[in-house]
Formats: sequence, C-alpha cells, structure tokens
Amino acid sequence: MNKSLKILAIVVITFTIYFVLDDLFFNDLRGWLHEIINQLGISHIIAYTVSGIPLVIGAAFIHKADKVIDSFGLNRSFLQGVIFGLLCTLPMLVGYALFFNLNIELTFNTFLISAVSAAFFEELFFRGFLYGQLYRYTKLGFLPSVIIGAFLFAFIHLYQSDELLRLIGIFLTTFLGAGLFSWTYSEWNHNIWVPISLHFFMNFFWMLFSAGDDALGGVYANIFRAVTIISVIGLTIAYKKKRDQKLEINKDTIWIKKEDGSITCASSGTQPRPTPPCL
Repeated sequence: MNKSLKILAIVVITFTIYFVLDDLFFNDLRGWLHEIINQLGISHIIAYTVSGIPLVIGAAFIHKADKVIDSFGLNRSFLQGVIFGLLCTLPMLVGYALFFNLNIELTFNTFLISAVSAAFFEELFFRGFLYGQLYRYTKLGFLPSVIIGAFLFAFIHLYQSDELLRLIGIFLTTFLGAGLFSWTYSEWNHNIWVPISLHFFMNFFWMLFSAGDDALGGVYANIFRAVTIISVIGLTIAYKKKRDQKLEINKDTIWIKKEDGSITCASSGTQPRPTPPCL
C-alpha cells in the first residue's frame, strides 16, 4: 500500500475509534473519577488523557516509538508558544477589560475544563494528530489535511445552540478557527505549543470577562478577536521574513506536495534544516 494512503487509513481509523469511545464513555469515566478524587476539573483532564490513547497508538503505528512526541510537535519550544500566544491575544485582554465586566463567577473547575483542557487536548488531538499526521507525513497539502480536522472541530461545537442561524455562525467561527490554528501550527515549525497557547489565552480571556455565552459572541467581542487574528497572521509573517524563511503554506503545499522533497515533513528545532522527502 502507498505510504501516504497507509497513514491516511491509520489516522482516519484511530481518530474514529477515539471519537466513538469518547462519545460513549467520556462522561461516565469523568463521573467515576470525580467520585474518587472529588475534583471535577482534574477528573476531566484525566478522562481526556485516557480518551486520547487510541491517537497515541495510531501515531506509534506510523512512527518509531521515540518519534511519537516529535510527530505531535510536543518537543518544540514551550516558551516560544506562550510568548507568541500572549502577545497575539493582548488585544482581547485589553479590549474585554474595557468593555466587559470581570466574571466573578468563574471557577477553578471551569478554568481547567474550558481553558486548560480544551486548549491542550483539542490542539493536540485535532492539530497535532488529525491535521499534523496528514500534512507532515503524507503528500496531502494544507487544504486537504485541514478540511477533515476543521470540519470535525467545528461539528463538535454545535452543541452550543439549537438556533439554526446561530449554529451556522458557531460552525463557521470554529471551522475558520481550526484553519487558523492549523496554519499557525505549520508556520511555527509544527510547534504545538503555539496553537495551544493561542487557544488557551483566547478561551481564558473570553471567560474571564464574560465576552459571550458561546463561541460566536457579539460585536465587541468579535472586534477584538478579529484584531487578535490579524496579529497572529501579521506577527507570523513578520517572523518568517525576519528569518528569511519561506512560508510553509504556499502554492507548492496548498493541495498536493511536490515530488522534489522541497516540503518539510518531519523536523525538530527552530533553525533551518535539511528537508527529508515526504512519504
């Protein structure tokens, strides 16, 4: 079997297994853990960790055991991700502080579940595995790789409303957000801490000042979110230009990658490096 097709099959099968098991057993597992340790946020994180085991197994089928962490991008610079994420989301922090009230009802459990856990596991599973394994290790380009993950990422957020127009708005918002996080992940040398940090700070500031009841939000909330998105794109392009690096996502990588091995498929570190051919 062609290696790209083999990886595609492994990714789709293992992610489907994860998705089904998560849907069937996540709440029960979290509830059982909560009864034991009496801490909902920690129980949520442990249950999320357990639910991700099929994805780790899938990555192990694709790579050697010592390459699994690298394939998710977890061995990149944590500090780089945090600094970039905080800089880009400062417009949300400042804007929400000016136009919205501080959410005094925000709890530690909500913080762990909706900020820490949501940012880390959603980015690790959807960007690091579902998008990352396809884009980095097959001949699929950016759009084919991102569409599958972005669609599912948007789909699982549709529980936030039962009104059709609002559901459409939530879907488009989360779909485009998934595309942005995937683009940023690739442009920052597949450093998963970059989209994790962006996701964390965006969620946290949104909750900290009660900017909206769901992912769509209102006018003022979205103005500052738009400024943050512009900052993400602008700072990323400026960083690449300063280092005299070509954008990872370009005409040669948007659909199907070239056969000449010019596309980075597996690498570590932040410096320019030799480029192995795609599988």
